[in-house]
Amino acid sequence: MKIGVEEQFSLLSVGVPRVNSVNNVYVEISVVLGKAVMPIHQLLKMGRGAVIELDTFQDDEVWVLANNVPIARGTLMVQGERIAVSITSTLKNFSSAAE
Repeated sequence: MKIGVEEQFSLLSVGVPRVNSVNNVYVEISVVLGKAVMPIHQLLKMGRGAVIELDTFQDDEVWVLANNVPIARGTLMVQGERIAVSITSTLKNFSSAAE
């Protein structure tokens, strides 16, 4: 009796717990609040307490990035003493958003 590759694999892995390899992948999540452009001399003069004005307003949506690729939009919210992002929309095609 011949056994196919799939059957051989399942026979070899009997009793071995299957671990989903995706569970071991880590993704860096970043949130872009806004952007600013300034001359380098102004950046070099900044010290503690300096304020950088961003090109956004308090109620504007923010970008959520996964490994520097835009994946969603969201709004800022405060939960206790922490700032959080409530996702308002997700991008369907992540690769086209990065271009």
